[in-house]
Amino acid sequence: MEDEPRSIRALFAEAERKRQALLSILDTNSSAFQENLNVATATYESCLELSEQVSLFSPNETLDDISSSDLQYMSICYHLAELVQKITGDLGMRKSNLLNSRDFYERFLKLLDSYDMLSKSDAKLLEVYRENKNQFSTASTKDAAARRETKVARFREEKELKRKLEYLQQNPRVAENDEQLVRELHLTSLAFMVHQTFQSLESIAQELHILSLAPPTLVEGSQVAIAPDVRQGGRDANSYSDRLDGQVGGLRFNGPILSGDGKPLRPFTLLDTRQRLQQGVFRPDHSLPTMTIDEYLEEEKRRGGIIEGGGEQSGIRPEPDEDNFEKADEETMKARAWDEFTEENPKGSGNTLNKG
Repeated sequence: MEDEPRSIRALFAEAERKRQALLSILDTNSSAFQENLNVATATYESCLELSEQVSLFSPNETLDDISSSDLQYMSICYHLAELVQKITGDLGMRKSNLLNSRDFYERFLKLLDSYDMLSKSDAKLLEVYRENKNQFSTASTKDAAARRETKVARFREEKELKRKLEYLQQNPRVAENDEQLVRELHLTSLAFMVHQTFQSLESIAQELHILSLAPPTLVEGSQVAIAPDVRQGGRDANSYSDRLDGQVGGLRFNGPILSGDGKPLRPFTLLDTRQRLQQGVFRPDHSLPTMTIDEYLEEEKRRGGIIEGGGEQSGIRPEPDEDNFEKADEETMKARAWDEFTEENPKGSGNTLNKG
């Protein structure tokens, strides 16, 4: 049995070196990173399998029963979850990796919870996660003020754990001859991993929800009817639209953008007044004409605002024809009738209200 822990120690140290080597590769999508990632993951899996074979951790034990040097092996599932979450692939493989990563995170929390190593806030958060892991959030999604307060509190706790962890790691000589400091170093590291675990579980829940909204992929050899693209002359060409937020791969998303608890239900683009103001920086400060003069005259003519030709509506009185005696007599009689009317009804004769 003495050889088994030493083998676990050597295997765990090798896995840690391979994990640390991944930090030097900046491009996580490169083939070199993915190859080293797979090797590190396999090493941690061998270490986990060996720890289970020797029953390194037992539900009949308490935290005091675990030696300070064995506390570091409680993080194997956490590191596995962290590495599996970085594996790339297509949508199907990505979803499978996320589920595997979530399973390792759950095993890590379950192990610490069995030894009563979770704080009161973390234990309560674990209960919230178990109730609805698909929509898990580290803070309330309904009350914005409560969400901000929770986020700030957890950030302060994480910052304090990180500061304490950095101090212990930067002073290894202090802990060489002090087992209590070594134990405190491992316990602080595990507490910091718990904070990171809940953040990763929230991120995984959000990504899985987005992947569930993706259109189904075509299986090779299958025939799936795809709706015609109206922008390329489809059957419904009259309903042309340049908007892409409602059409992805021939599928249209209808309904609300966000759910009742603030989760996105479909892709959308955020715009604000700053962008609109930026677009109008180089525009003139006066209103530009919307039509030419000829277009304006044509519109007025259509509305009846312009009269063409003569007639009474034009306001132009035709010159009298001196040879037309009947028309001349008619005009003369009309003029005499008007003179007689004005003589019988002088100006102001009808105003009797102001006379004394």
